[in-house]
Amino acid sequence: MLLGCICDDFTGSSDLANTLAKGGMRVTQYTGVPDIKAGTGVQAGVVALKSRSVEPDEAVRKSLQALDWLLAQGCRQIFFKYCSTFDSTAKGTIGPVADALADALDAHKVIVCPAFPGTGRSLYQGHLFVGDKPLNESGMQNHPLTPMTDSDIRRWLKPQTKYSVGHVGARDVFAGPDAISAALERQHQAGHRHIVVDAIRDADLYAIGQAARELRLITGGSGVALGLPANFGCTPRTPPWTGQPGKAIALSGSCSITTRGQVAQHKADHPAREINAADVIEGRLTATDVVSWLLDQTGVPLVYSSADPAVVREVQEQFGRDRSANALEAFFAEVARRAVVGGATRVITAGGETSGAVVEGLKLKKLEIGPEIDPGVPALRAGDNLVVALKSGNFGAPDFFAKADAMLRGA
Repeated sequence: MLLGCICDDFTGSSDLANTLAKGGMRVTQYTGVPDIKAGTGVQAGVVALKSRSVEPDEAVRKSLQALDWLLAQGCRQIFFKYCSTFDSTAKGTIGPVADALADALDAHKVIVCPAFPGTGRSLYQGHLFVGDKPLNESGMQNHPLTPMTDSDIRRWLKPQTKYSVGHVGARDVFAGPDAISAALERQHQAGHRHIVVDAIRDADLYAIGQAARELRLITGGSGVALGLPANFGCTPRTPPWTGQPGKAIALSGSCSITTRGQVAQHKADHPAREINAADVIEGRLTATDVVSWLLDQTGVPLVYSSADPAVVREVQEQFGRDRSANALEAFFAEVARRAVVGGATRVITAGGETSGAVVEGLKLKKLEIGPEIDPGVPALRAGDNLVVALKSGNFGAPDFFAKADAMLRGA
């Protein structure tokens, strides 16, 4: 194994695996830290952790376990992947995990770059934009678990890390890999260990990747991995794929603006059922009820709890944030498990926490990376009779659910 990747959620893991596979690397995505050696043909190992919204100490512990396993497979470089909207709270977990990995690897000049222009995320003068809006005006300020209220990544990271945060601006990035390397060195000499690097175009990410060739540790969204496969002599390719016939279901727990739009479009032409969080929490609705409905429908039936931020806040105020989130995650995990037992062969999910819960509920240990459905979202094979698509809340075209099913079934 050449490149070892540690990811803080499951949708982000498949996003990164997709980027590396398109770049020509032979990639395997693992759910949690494996307890066996990787296959000899794996060039990039992507370890998916559900660590974004846990306590920082727990995120660090899980990440260091992943690091130990990846190093034991022979990895030359480590990539810590987080969301392209830098999802985190004021106390972590991005900073603490980056600190711990840097310490363990004695890594300096650690790049911090969540930019992903292909999905509308750009970083300019240290500020993260979603499309033409600053992060804190993009809808992410209403995220139920990690509300992002500041677009300045330097300012957001500073209270999370024990190290100084530097910055390489767009002018140096536009000048190419050598200029980026020189700027990183200047920031290092100035005493900065974590260095936010601007990027507004895919070309910038390829240049950053080239500049990172000799770095032990890189952190960022999946976009900054665009330039990494070439460093290992790989050339772009389309991963092979065989479609999966059978029954499809879609599950959405994301409350992002993007996903709510996708839900609205999908339910205009497909069976859809909204889940009331209070009904789940208070036991009025069970997974058995919902699975029976899903398996009785034709097309691509959708079950969703995606709601307006005001509705989400009302539920959280009534039941508590953690209880609300845990109840819905457990509910979707059980729905997915029972649906697959009942014959579902294609499972599409929306939302990082929902996708993580579904992957854990289905006990998926290893995923083969297929072709890209939309930027950041690949088709994934989980077994001989099961394929999945795991979508981050903010990703995908308006017709994502139907588009994903077409790819998964090989249409």
